Amino acid sequence: QVRLVESGGGPVQPGGALRLSCAVFGLIFDSSDLGWYRQAPGKQRELVASIKRGGITDYADPVKGRFTISTDNAKNRVFLQMNSLKPEDTAVYFCYANGPRTIIPRQWSDYWGQGTQVTVSS
Repeated sequence: QVRLVESGGGPVQPGGALRLSCAVFGLIFDSSDLGWYRQAPGKQRELVASIKRGGITDYADPVKGRFTISTDNAKNRVFLQMNSLKPEDTAVYFCYANGPRTIIPRQWSDYWGQGTQVTVSS
């Protein structure tokens, strides 16, 4: 079945760095659009960064110049490198994918990971 599994979150001081990782199972990885979203307490989930098949990336304005999304296609993994972290980056971060299943029928759907907590504070 399709699974997205995040890791790498945790507490960090302002100005620090973290790298989030997402392992994708059950999708044709190279045909999928991928991204990272985040949700702070009391707020809606929002897009942080995305990478489409073909390698085109997009970033939310608050993280431009600080965050980088990348993939390792051989390992079916998506990464989010987060540098110069700020308290306002505190949120649960979710891995996202839209693509075809590995098995037949090849249904195209949205999929979400379970989330990993990032807390930026002194």
